[in-house]
Amino acid sequence: MPTQDELFSRVDALLEQVAQDDLPAPAERKRLREAAGLSQEQIAQALQTRREAIGNWESGKTEPRPPKRAAYARLLEGLAERFPASDTVPVSDTVPASDTAPQPLTPAPAPAPAVKKPAVEKPAVEKPVAKKPVAKKPAVEKPVAKAGAAPAADPRFENGPLAVVDADGDGQVSAYCVDGLVLDVPAKSLPALLDWTLAEARLGQARLHRNGRDADPVLVLTPGALERYGLPAALSDQERRAGRLDDGHKAPRQLARADWKLTRRGFGPWARIYRPAEGSQRRCVQLCIPSWNALDAREWDNKDDPRLPGMHPADLARYLGAYAQRVMTPRGTAAVTGLELMTALRPPTRAEKDPVTGEFGRAFNDDALTAVYDVVECEVPDEHPVLKGRFARHHLRTPAEMLMEEPYDWCRPLTDEECTRRYLVAIDINMSFAAAANGLNLGLNGPTHLKNAPAFDAALPGSWLVDLSHVDLSRVQAGGRTVDGSRLPSPFTPNGDRPTGPAWYATPTVAYAQELGFEVAPIEAYVRTRTGRYLDGWYKRLRDAYVATMADLGVTTDLGGREFLEAMARSGQADPTMRLLAGAIKATAKGGIGKLRQRNRGQVPYHEPWPALARETWRPDIRAAVLANQRIGLHRKLVKTAAAAGLYPVAIGTDAVVYPSPGPSPLDVLPYTGEGKPVPGTFRLGISPGMVKHQGTRTVLWAEERFEEHGGVFNLANLIKNDPAAGEGE
Repeated sequence: MPTQDELFSRVDALLEQVAQDDLPAPAERKRLREAAGLSQEQIAQALQTRREAIGNWESGKTEPRPPKRAAYARLLEGLAERFPASDTVPVSDTVPASDTAPQPLTPAPAPAPAVKKPAVEKPAVEKPVAKKPVAKKPAVEKPVAKAGAAPAADPRFENGPLAVVDADGDGQVSAYCVDGLVLDVPAKSLPALLDWTLAEARLGQARLHRNGRDADPVLVLTPGALERYGLPAALSDQERRAGRLDDGHKAPRQLARADWKLTRRGFGPWARIYRPAEGSQRRCVQLCIPSWNALDAREWDNKDDPRLPGMHPADLARYLGAYAQRVMTPRGTAAVTGLELMTALRPPTRAEKDPVTGEFGRAFNDDALTAVYDVVECEVPDEHPVLKGRFARHHLRTPAEMLMEEPYDWCRPLTDEECTRRYLVAIDINMSFAAAANGLNLGLNGPTHLKNAPAFDAALPGSWLVDLSHVDLSRVQAGGRTVDGSRLPSPFTPNGDRPTGPAWYATPTVAYAQELGFEVAPIEAYVRTRTGRYLDGWYKRLRDAYVATMADLGVTTDLGGREFLEAMARSGQADPTMRLLAGAIKATAKGGIGKLRQRNRGQVPYHEPWPALARETWRPDIRAAVLANQRIGLHRKLVKTAAAAGLYPVAIGTDAVVYPSPGPSPLDVLPYTGEGKPVPGTFRLGISPGMVKHQGTRTVLWAEERFEEHGGVFNLANLIKNDPAAGEGE
């Protein structure tokens, strides 16, 4: 009879195999089954699942989960060898239609267009001269579709999702679009510019979900365009603090006279300007003003070496256009766009026909966040109105009063044996929060209060008040070996300390304690009974965008350890625009999760409602579940790595892990099998979310000097992670 640890090892091996299994497209899965003369029922019996599940896998509605995914992948691989696809198979049979798949871009200087358009070659110094107005663009023929090609462009938005508007010294205004297209802009005033955008420019982006809405066109205004249309090059200090242009400025008054309206946010860096809709036709244009800090360097630029201020309009259009095609049309900061992407992929409502009247009305989607529900006291931040009168202003809430699910911030002293190793190697988990969101069961409705010591149910997302202080991890069994848990952080607290009493935990944390074999006895809980994998599509969209962008930089998913490290080193000298895009995608993933519990940053007085609380997507419980799952997943890998190679981290900062190493490379420290493959369940070098890359290397001597300098109170991982020179050993 196998032991529990042996079973866990086998499961981890399956999961590791699944991480490498790229299933064929849904249409190809169906073709292979039919070519073999197999029925859905036969495959369902072999995989011990329902026939309906096979149908969903072949239609793309759902994806197989472990352990069935590995078996299904093996079956398809065998069928593909016996029944290879014909070279004449139509595109529609090999490329599935998807609402969420980002459009591929080529690594060439400009993304490959779906329809040929008049392009402009950018000189080294002078900006392009040849321009074509929309009305006079020559007729073009669509190229013959090829396998894997991007879907044809929506004719309503044939010039792309956005344009960068610039004006030269002679007053000539140009709109730089994606694919190198440049349009003449005849508008002489700001209201006329908006009218031109909606009537002639053909800008925008088709909806990402059939129940969603098309993206509004975005105009990015350069300093030259700001001057041309009577807008300041920069906001005053007062306006910058308010986040908007003063209402007394002539621009808002000019818009009002032309019957244009501004949202409550006013005329700010991301101004949304609209007229009331005509039927189902939206009439809205969004402005992006980089010189007003619309593209914050912490999210959109390289804060150590800013590139956006001097970027040519054509390059800026390529950058933001690529982001729009792979992620979505930007709606504000990267964090705001990350949150908007969740709603775009899971719209809360849909149109539904009344069977009696035949008229269409609004209906709610079961798989989305559809309402603002009552909050739970332990889940909200200190400034929330529900806590008014409950605690003193500067009261530090205890773990028994507040859900404290956060990433790791942990460090420990090096042992004498670890000091004999020369280097400290930091590895960083790619898009760790996005990876933690994948496959996570989340609550979609309001909280249900469970009292009187309810039984723990891992299928119910929510918050549980549990005492885990009895969990002793000083000796942990993994893979048949004993791990020294005293050299690992506790999985139950962000600072890695062992719990001292009852505390609130998200479901993934309590489930992990149960997985380790310990008894859990909740005191009370707040759970959600309507559940779903709300963030799965969001994760896949960002994953595909990030992987495609890194491929443009020469880093692909098929690279081995050493090849991967070499490719990552070369990527620093590759296309700078694509490097910015990779950073923006990561900021979108991280910021989107943070926005689920957006705090009051001085917008309103303490304990007064702030605007974010009115959103259906203000869900601190979902953020807590993702962060808990990220921390728990990291602890699993720490245990597996310790069991496989006796390796113990000395510091963890969010998603960066520091190991003592005899050499300066991750290859010198990460465990591999005799066949040269990573040990199952441990850290794997690679570019996919959840895999790791080299964050930096320093010497043990350097660390000892820092400990003396900081008095022993600081996190090595944070310092190595943020040090520009951290990639070089000393």
